[in-house]
Amino acid sequence: MSISYDHEAIVIGSGFGGSINTCRLSKKWPGQVLLLERGKRYPKGSFPRSPHTMANNFWNVPLEKRKRPKNIAAKTQTHGMFDVRNFDNMDALVCAGLGGGSLIYANVFLQPPDEVFDESWPETCKKSVLQPYYAISKAVLGARPIPQNADPRRHIIRTQLFKEFAHYEERESKLLDINVFFGNDFDNPLAIGEQDQNRYGAVQTSCVYCAECDVGCNTHSKNTLDLNYLFVAENRYHAQIKTEVLAQKIIPLNAEGDEDSSANGAYGYKVVWWDLNQNVECTAMTRRVIVSAGTLGTNELLMRCRDVHKTLLGISEQLGQHFSGNGDFLSFVVDGDKPADPNYGPVITQGTDYNLFKDFNRNNAFILEDASFPNFAAWYVEGLRPGFSHFGAFIRTVTLVLWRFLRGITTGEIGYAFNSLLKGDWSFTTAVLLCMGIDKSNGIMQLDANGALNVKWPYKDSLPLYDAILAMGERFKTWAGGKAFLPLPNWLWPIRNNITVHALGGCRLADDACQGVTSADAHNFGQVFGYQGLYVADGSLLPTAVGANPVATISALSERVAEGITGIAPDADL
Repeated sequence: MSISYDHEAIVIGSGFGGSINTCRLSKKWPGQVLLLERGKRYPKGSFPRSPHTMANNFWNVPLEKRKRPKNIAAKTQTHGMFDVRNFDNMDALVCAGLGGGSLIYANVFLQPPDEVFDESWPETCKKSVLQPYYAISKAVLGARPIPQNADPRRHIIRTQLFKEFAHYEERESKLLDINVFFGNDFDNPLAIGEQDQNRYGAVQTSCVYCAECDVGCNTHSKNTLDLNYLFVAENRYHAQIKTEVLAQKIIPLNAEGDEDSSANGAYGYKVVWWDLNQNVECTAMTRRVIVSAGTLGTNELLMRCRDVHKTLLGISEQLGQHFSGNGDFLSFVVDGDKPADPNYGPVITQGTDYNLFKDFNRNNAFILEDASFPNFAAWYVEGLRPGFSHFGAFIRTVTLVLWRFLRGITTGEIGYAFNSLLKGDWSFTTAVLLCMGIDKSNGIMQLDANGALNVKWPYKDSLPLYDAILAMGERFKTWAGGKAFLPLPNWLWPIRNNITVHALGGCRLADDACQGVTSADAHNFGQVFGYQGLYVADGSLLPTAVGANPVATISALSERVAEGITGIAPDADL
């Protein structure tokens, strides 16, 4: 009896791994690849900006029974792109939407140093082996530094500020490659605000320097995945894309096409998902499945299949191990005597090396990057007013936490920061410090009593890294004449929760199932041990933190997964 498959492949999730595989697999099997994405499409100009619409742009699906910040966890269902998760000593922000994390990331494409690829990384995953895949994904994503020319609008004050601090610290500083559209000619950028088709046919706008990268680019100046890999997959290779659908189960099939939890995937899979708008369960049969739901989503889905639904019982016990927040740490130096102007330009432009690329030290290696926030962050002030919408309630909650738990910072510093905030002149001289580094990558992901993912993060093990970052921040405050150095309030005692936007690990690549969850073998790269045709392609593959922004490495690994599945060497023309 032959099995009637609906698709050659089903891809779950549309972040970097999912978009790359949707594109590459649909080239191999045009019209026979299905992509499932839980979030919405965001056409040009559709990202919310008003306080009311921003307040409704958080992800909350009550049927998930997930721990969330109280002001976000409303009873009503919302399919917004900001998905905030509360865990044990580590909170996380991830994105829901077609294009995944590319919708809200800060665009940096940066290869880690060679030293990152230690014995935890199999030989087939070393940096030297990944070089062709780095190069191709960099070309597709259009990574380049911000243009340097005589146009005064190209001048970004904070870039120079961070460069001067690096010189003061005797540290190396450089402009970073960012996935932002400045036109198709790298040597002759389009004027700010001009439009053109990118090399794949999608219309984009030459960056307008609005500092809104992290809240969705309404001018399509970010090279988000819906404007390259996904654009080609859908328009050239006719991939089918379903949005606002939530993957529930992956079930192996036997030779008769029946569900069989003892099967190994040789006859394909049934995928079950929930249509969030129609409130109906849907299914499809496929020869292969690529799970690319992001580190948190992928680990949770596979754990639920193994431990709750009992459909993938053979997955390695290593599932959920070696979680990393990639050393993420965000802080602020408030109201210095040097201008910063953090409301202008792409969110990140520059990086300063602290023992990551030079004089590598695994205990305290990190990179400092300049960061920005959009002008409408002045809503923070509005949020302090009583009774101001749901967004205001959320902001007042954050403010209350700040006031109650900012231990170790003097009352005078707090008072000065808020006084400057209310005057409205604090922004121009406030610097935003964004750091990433080599944490211990020893967190554990598990399912809680509701079947939702929880992360246990032993933050004390990574304190040497965090202490080095904090010490740098204090020196920045002194150098810049800042009135206060403020880490995010969730870090300060007694909360001690860090927050990550770069969750990694849990399905690490390895040579066998005793060491990891997915195969590092060149012929089955990314395939889940014990199952044919079941792959992972996202940040959960990474064996350790990479210190650098992880998009480049996730993309390189995902290109390699796709090549193993299709047998087609990738190229930048897609």
